[in-house]
Amino acid sequence: MTWTHTFNSSPDADLKGALRKDFHWGYATAAAQVEGAWNKDGKGESIWDKLCHTPGKVKDGSTNEDAARSYDLYKEDVALMKSYGVNAYRFSLAWSRIIPLGGADDPINERGVQYYNELIDELLANNITPFVTLFHWDTPQALEDRYGGMLNQEKYTPDFLRYARVCFERFGGRVKHWITYNEPGVYTLAGYAAGVHAPGRSSFRDRNEEGDSSTEPFIVAHTELVSHAKAVKIYREEFKPTQKGVIGITLHGNYSEPWDVNDPKDVAAAERARQFEIAWFADPIYGSGDYPQCMRDQLGDRLPTFTEEESTLVKGSSDFYGMNTYTTFFVKHLNEPADINDHKGNVEKLDTNSEGKSRGPESDTYWLRTAPEGFGKLLRWVWNRYHVPIYMTENGTTAKGETAPTEDVLNDTFRIDFYNGYVRELAQAVQDGVDIRSYFGWTFTDNWEWAAGYTDRFGVTYVDFDTPEKKRYPKRSAYFLRDYFKHLIAED
Repeated sequence: MTWTHTFNSSPDADLKGALRKDFHWGYATAAAQVEGAWNKDGKGESIWDKLCHTPGKVKDGSTNEDAARSYDLYKEDVALMKSYGVNAYRFSLAWSRIIPLGGADDPINERGVQYYNELIDELLANNITPFVTLFHWDTPQALEDRYGGMLNQEKYTPDFLRYARVCFERFGGRVKHWITYNEPGVYTLAGYAAGVHAPGRSSFRDRNEEGDSSTEPFIVAHTELVSHAKAVKIYREEFKPTQKGVIGITLHGNYSEPWDVNDPKDVAAAERARQFEIAWFADPIYGSGDYPQCMRDQLGDRLPTFTEEESTLVKGSSDFYGMNTYTTFFVKHLNEPADINDHKGNVEKLDTNSEGKSRGPESDTYWLRTAPEGFGKLLRWVWNRYHVPIYMTENGTTAKGETAPTEDVLNDTFRIDFYNGYVRELAQAVQDGVDIRSYFGWTFTDNWEWAAGYTDRFGVTYVDFDTPEKKRYPKRSAYFLRDYFKHLIAED
């Protein structure tokens, strides 16, 4: 069945008009998760295309060959988004669709450029502002094969910069909001520390044939930071004067609460966890121009050193703070020395605190629980530490039991409660003086959720992946958010 009637919310009266009248809201997606057409019209192979075709790497054995078929169905999707009332859409470009082999001297695939031009035009025709991410984890496989991808900063950076320049040239006349990297920390930790995401490297030989979890994540992160800053420099000097856009980076980070608020060691551990997860990238860009001291203390010379030129380039290299966040953890200090492969700040993350309080209701994803209070604290922590405008670029949840498009599933009260709590916290933070300019729910449709395959459904639109047309069914949460943002955004 299809959910046809709207949700008449009764949001807090004191929050009416709390958000600026030019506030952007909508949904975020990633090319590798929604497009499908993985080798169509000249697209090259990405590291995720390779990984998902490797047996045992994806939970349900699925691939992203078709995903949600947004490559073919983009016009229908834009029309559906418009019916949801959004005014913005955040999506990523597939590097290997635009430059199949990825390199600075490799040919451009004009059909890939044409697809993104058509998508951008369709969005603008429907008064939906495009927010474009250059990199959402899908490095061209050819670059991985040639020189090890981001492990080789010297060779990788010119290739990324050429790709960025092509995108600015081809799309920048209409795209005014750019994001260089999506969650560089998750890309490095899942791909090079845990080895469960592409390119699948770690110290754990039962899982990966190659890799070093104690060094490679920090090498890759350094490559991302420096190449990001160089891409921003190109945009600001060569394109911004005429295109008049903004450019930045999106960082991940969940909130960390002390396991025992009365234990100074746990209080310190929670702050250290926030710095290892968030300030790892944010301090070099928005703060000191260097990595946090607590990371240097634990990692020593395994943490790369910025040259003076790199530090100057990286500091201030984002016009906004792009923020992806989902949940909160309770954090407990560990007394023993940190394991050599530790990347969390030598802490233990727990679901309940010392008083037995849960961090929130369980979703269908083991690490994700609804915790709006922590979200509000995180917004203030980021704002107080860095004082740059915040673009909320991802936030959402799965819900248990979404196995068929039944009336109960489409009436997704768990997701509505999640969004209600989080968006209310956002509006209250704005009232308290935090400068927040966007909110993108994760995600528009159910998609191919990386190593979880099709087992994790984050969408406000149910997708029947068993049908050739990947039939869409709106969930009630889509209409809740439409009504709630109509209430929250100030009128002209």
